[in-house]
Amino acid sequence: MKASRINYFAVGLFVIASIVGLVVAIAVLSGRTGATDPYYAIYRNVTGVKFGTQVMYEGYPIGQVETVTPVPEAGRMTFRVDFAVRQGWRIPEDSVATIAAPGLLAAITISIQAGQSANALKPGGQVKSQEAANIMAVVSSVAGDLGQLAEQSVKPLLANLNQVTTEVLAILEKDGKGLVRNAAAMIEDINARVPVIAGNIQDFTDRMKKNSEEISALLSPENREKLERTIVNLDKAAHELDQLAALSRGLVADNRADVRYVIESITRHVDSINQNLEGAARNMFEFSRQIRQNPGLLMGGTPPKDTAPAR
Repeated sequence: MKASRINYFAVGLFVIASIVGLVVAIAVLSGRTGATDPYYAIYRNVTGVKFGTQVMYEGYPIGQVETVTPVPEAGRMTFRVDFAVRQGWRIPEDSVATIAAPGLLAAITISIQAGQSANALKPGGQVKSQEAANIMAVVSSVAGDLGQLAEQSVKPLLANLNQVTTEVLAILEKDGKGLVRNAAAMIEDINARVPVIAGNIQDFTDRMKKNSEEISALLSPENREKLERTIVNLDKAAHELDQLAALSRGLVADNRADVRYVIESITRHVDSINQNLEGAARNMFEFSRQIRQNPGLLMGGTPPKDTAPAR
């Protein structure tokens, strides 16, 4: 009987210790292990937020949500989320509290992003809030867009591909042998022409090599020296031509007055010269006419008398 009581007592102690451990674990996990400071934030959407939702400060758990209270504001409903954090925890005034989920399957949390302000919020103050994107709504929207894309684009594309494939198979089934024969004939023709093409390429390469050798021979040191001498001689000739041109310009400048006088003299006498030339031309014409009529004039005779009987 005594041993039975001892066993009952031991089992009771174990159950009590388990309950105490469970309570302590829940308190530790929820962040309620000591005194807390109250804060609140206002949201338009509190999906997934309830009593016990963890409050994280830059990823570190500092408290939990206490209450979610609907508050009418400007004709629409908003929600005041009151949460408690560890007493003495400093939250800068420009910090932002966002409803977020660390992972796709993780629980919703209130994530506080620390601000840069040197002043801290007083307990009971309002933390600036920022609405979080609804991941499931985004996923649902993306799924809807994908379904619409598959319905409107992918299915018609697959139908067109199926039709094109059917047509190609029909063409191959109908004309496939002819196409294969034509391809084989083309390949044979190409194979027959390849040696000729290779020979032409080789001939062209040989000619290019020969021309290169000739150019190399033409640009030998001796020829380069001759070319340089020719260039020097051309430079000298050009210099001498410049000197000759300068001398000619000097002669023209020196004789400009004489040339002008000669031109003016010729201009004054050109009319008389023309008249004399015209008279000489008439005399020569008359002389040639008389010679044609009586060549004996050249010997100093007179023209013969006309003895022909009159008609």
